[in-house]
Amino acid sequence: MRQSGHDAIVQGQFSPQARAYLASAVHAAGADLDRLEQVAARPGARVLDLGAGAGHVSFRLAPRVARVVACDPSAAMLAVVAEEAGRRGLGNLETVTGMAERLPFPAAAFDLVASRYSAHHWRDLAAGLGEVRRVLKPGGLAVFVDVAAPEAALLDTWLQGIELLRDPSHVRNRTLAQWRALLAAAGLAPGAAEGFRLRLEFASWVERMRTPAAHVAAIRSLQRGAPAEVADHFALEADGSFTVDTLLIAATAGD
Repeated sequence: MRQSGHDAIVQGQFSPQARAYLASAVHAAGADLDRLEQVAARPGARVLDLGAGAGHVSFRLAPRVARVVACDPSAAMLAVVAEEAGRRGLGNLETVTGMAERLPFPAAAFDLVASRYSAHHWRDLAAGLGEVRRVLKPGGLAVFVDVAAPEAALLDTWLQGIELLRDPSHVRNRTLAQWRALLAAAGLAPGAAEGFRLRLEFASWVERMRTPAAHVAAIRSLQRGAPAEVADHFALEADGSFTVDTLLIAATAGD
């Protein structure tokens, strides 16, 4: 039987959950989002929120920049963004459907690109970063927030495994070193990175993705059998809740 491509899987995972992501505390708030707002606030800037999801980055930045374009593969997600933007009176926010690897914008269209908790879903991160560089003006800024993969292979394997069980649209969390290398290869000069710790409450984490019961059971089985190094690093709790590292990294487009 022919399987759906990755792009279709991404849309299938997120479109039915658009309102759940609008209400998600993990996505609607956090120290990383506060910091992204501080870094990306540029009066007069035209900003692309790439992989906008339910629009939380767009909502934060719209009052602090000239214009925000929320771009996401899911038309259902963007419909929620547009509705919420209207409710909040954000007239400088527009929505455009598109994939990171094939952005529907001309070169040098934006002063700033921001992306939060999206890049680990991109089928080809290198291609997506190349597109970010293409649509940024020379000297423009790109700011990324995502879950950071641990450097240790044991911890990395465990994280990638439960991420995929929970969500088949997951591709890969990257280490900070991998982020730096990929940004540089795309013509984006990475600056200093900042790290955060993010606690994920297990029940809402799996409910948000409608994770099948068999996969939930597999994740819990892995957790119960996790070695001490894994349990300690991810601060595993009795109910399955755990904590991951996240990173914020900014990079500047070359001339």
